[in-house]
Amino acid sequence: MLPSTARPGSIFATAAALLSCLALTGPLDARAAPKTVCTITVNSPDERDSFQRHLPRDGYRVVELVQRGRPDWLASACRSGVTCDALVISGHFDNGTEFYTDSFVNREFLTLHEMQTASCSASCNGLFSQLKEVYLFGCNTLKSEPTQVPSDEVLRSLVRSGHSPADAKRLSAQLSERYGQSTRDRLRHVFKNVPVLYGFSSQAPLGRSAGPLLERYFRSAPAGEIASGRASPTLLGLFAPSSMVAVAGLTAADPNADFRGDVCGLADDKPSPAQKIAFMHKVLQRDVTDVRMFLDHLEHYATSIGSAQTRGPEVAAALAAIQADQRPRDRYLEFARDADEAAVQTRMMALARTLGWLSPAQEQTEFLHMIADRMGRGSLSPTEVDLICATHPGSASGQAQQLLTKGAARPGDLTHAAALACLGNPESHGRTVQALSSPRDEEVAIAQIYLRHRPLAGVGELRALTSNIGRMAAGEAQLRALDTLARQRLADPQSLQAIAGLFPLARSLEAQRAIAGILIRSDYRVLARADLARTLSQHRLKSPTGSDVIDVLIRLLRSA
Repeated sequence: MLPSTARPGSIFATAAALLSCLALTGPLDARAAPKTVCTITVNSPDERDSFQRHLPRDGYRVVELVQRGRPDWLASACRSGVTCDALVISGHFDNGTEFYTDSFVNREFLTLHEMQTASCSASCNGLFSQLKEVYLFGCNTLKSEPTQVPSDEVLRSLVRSGHSPADAKRLSAQLSERYGQSTRDRLRHVFKNVPVLYGFSSQAPLGRSAGPLLERYFRSAPAGEIASGRASPTLLGLFAPSSMVAVAGLTAADPNADFRGDVCGLADDKPSPAQKIAFMHKVLQRDVTDVRMFLDHLEHYATSIGSAQTRGPEVAAALAAIQADQRPRDRYLEFARDADEAAVQTRMMALARTLGWLSPAQEQTEFLHMIADRMGRGSLSPTEVDLICATHPGSASGQAQQLLTKGAARPGDLTHAAALACLGNPESHGRTVQALSSPRDEEVAIAQIYLRHRPLAGVGELRALTSNIGRMAAGEAQLRALDTLARQRLADPQSLQAIAGLFPLARSLEAQRAIAGILIRSDYRVLARADLARTLSQHRLKSPTGSDVIDVLIRLLRSA
């Protein structure tokens, strides 16, 4: 309704003036605020710098979210209120769990769990909710292979619960489709409803290669293409040899789209800890095969619950409800004991302890039973040796004795000996260390795994081992042994002198590099540095790739 004081003639005049203004100035959106391109530079800045150099400043602003030296940089970015139209993430992503750097100076990283929390939480709505495009510069960011597939114990569990073998296979396939969660699926969940995600299905170019490709793109890209929400054929064509692909973020129409709700049930920062534990309880009451496939998310949240001393009454009550729920507990433990992989069984038992389904003593009993069973079946592998050393202190000699008393362990078997050594058995320690100078590569590999976790017993053991390695035949086994010594960070002059004496005798560049690797990590100040630098220079084999660790060591010796 028009105001009573308005005159029709003045209204038409005003409208004509507005139309005239529009004709002169162009469309209304020509004066729209610049689009915001957010960057998360975990590793190389080449990609960010290309965007910054070429995007017109009247149409775009580039905002770096990482604050060097500040561990909570992502939370700080969420609190800042910045709204991103496009996001550029640069970092290594080989393992599919986090963007990380190979820099010794910058130590920032970005985990997939952090991204899920930011995506699920209203407190960080600005970063992800308005995105039109995401650029994921990291290896395997859009890899389509599932990160986990149902193993044989899933099929066995389904059959035990009453399904026919045919139905068990069908249900297992459904579990794989729902929970397989390739890195592509996980990042599509993080960037829900984003029209375009660029990433790499396998190997991605390093920043120094990606930067020039982006330069070529920006020289020919149509104006306004960045943050338009439309995939660029030009960009995809330039990066196609490097496996770049483009997909859309998750939508409600996707199969199993509701799985994101399960992930957000634990990742969202809005529910209270007690509410999240109640949600965990509901998940644990599902079929145990679903629980197994959701294990990664359950155990990740469980690590944040805290100790009994720091829990409030609501959290304690929610955990007590889980602890008292006998039926899911029994199904869970039965499934865990049947797990094919020792690592999976160990993870499941650790979660059971956190939930109150096992005491610490009961967890240890379950672990020893698992090791004894695998020893008895002759299926204990180097992988289990690594697991035992990583998860159990070397002072647990009582557990080693239990395995010996039961008759499951055969100390003459090197894999058994290494497992016993991981648990603190001194005789097995000596047997395993001696294997580092074995002529058999598989025995050297087991000793290498053990010494990755446990130190040598003293100077006497070190000198004997160094002497034995010096007498080994040149080959893969000796290279493994030398690499293992490098991790021990030697300081004994006699041992270092013996290792340095091997350099002129080495007949391969790999062996010389391995020896240099030992010396550069050790206290080489105890050696005659000028003489050693001269020996290295005289006897080094030419490197086809230019400067290497040998050259670095020579420079260090000369400068010292």
